Amino acid sequence: MQKSTIVFFICLLSLAVVAQPQPIEQKLQHLVDHTPAVGLAVVVVKKNKIIYQQYLGYKNIETKEPLTGNSLFRIASISKSFTATALLQLVEQKQISLYDDVSNLIGFTVRNPSFPEEIITLGQLLSHRSSLNDSQGYFNLDVIDPARNTNFFKCYNNYAPGNGYQYCNLNFNMAGAILERITGVRFDTYIKQTILTPLGIEGGYCVDSLASEKFATLYEYNAAENKFIASTGAYTSRSSELIHYQMGRSTPLFSPTGGLKISAKDLATYMMMHSRMGKYKGGRLLKKKTATLMQTPLSVDGIDQYGLALWKTNKLIPGITLTGHTGSAYGLNSALFFDPITKNGMIIICNGSRESDKEGYPLIIRETIRVLYEEFLSN
Repeated sequence: MQKSTIVFFICLLSLAVVAQPQPIEQKLQHLVDHTPAVGLAVVVVKKNKIIYQQYLGYKNIETKEPLTGNSLFRIASISKSFTATALLQLVEQKQISLYDDVSNLIGFTVRNPSFPEEIITLGQLLSHRSSLNDSQGYFNLDVIDPARNTNFFKCYNNYAPGNGYQYCNLNFNMAGAILERITGVRFDTYIKQTILTPLGIEGGYCVDSLASEKFATLYEYNAAENKFIASTGAYTSRSSELIHYQMGRSTPLFSPTGGLKISAKDLATYMMMHSRMGKYKGGRLLKKKTATLMQTPLSVDGIDQYGLALWKTNKLIPGITLTGHTGSAYGLNSALFFDPITKNGMIIICNGSRESDKEGYPLIIRETIRVLYEEFLSN
């Protein structure tokens, strides 16, 4: 065989190798290595079944312990949907209404001083249309109680309740307190009894009741030192504070707005319940009508359309509208998104990453969603 012919075949072979599709694990590992990220947990659901899950990177950088399917994450603001789900169960039972005055539900006056005649409703809390903001903090209800904070008025924006949107964590810590006052059951216990246990999933809001060895350490990126630093506070024990716990007042201790600890796979089980409009293998957590309302946009923040702790967005996959929520705290980034028509969805959790895109989404989240969608859900 002539030398030129050999060279020709070698070139063809090289092109064939280059043209081979890249395995999904290799694509995901590339994202972890080049974003970069500490660890990445992904679960893909298709037609209401888990068809893929993968865990890459570290649960703990210092010990080099790998991330696994048993790792528990503090998932941040996706937690809000659990609070809303529990309250909507009470709405179905006619114990409360989304139109109830929050002042009557929470036990102190909640009124925007600029619009004192306008009540603030439970539904406005759950859709961020309450006119409240987080300027005074949100881990203590004293900030909005006129009897305990002379600057309570700073918690309100200059528009009437229902006439504007601002994402506000205080809304959901207040909602958690309302849940306790209505049910007489501590927030973390109630969520476990009415949502986690029926779905057969592990997790919870109380750090002290969970297996701490399963917690995935969360890391914040320090640009000055160009390294990831373990966050403090995400899994702090509350045992001493629980001794003096006041129902309906101390509730922010559990962070109904962002404090749930759960694995990626169990979060996917919860997502499937919402994609099926409240239905799960053992029954229903919500009626179809209620679940539909939860997913119906009530607020528009310029990017996404927010319902009752779930929103719709077409900014992640061009031309495709997904329903779900994201989370970001202590260095963690999380995402739960599904299509209620196809019953397809994705869970992505990263316990530390470096970059965000121009619209504010963590790059690791957006790119992982794109890769998973193209690999598993595009047809």
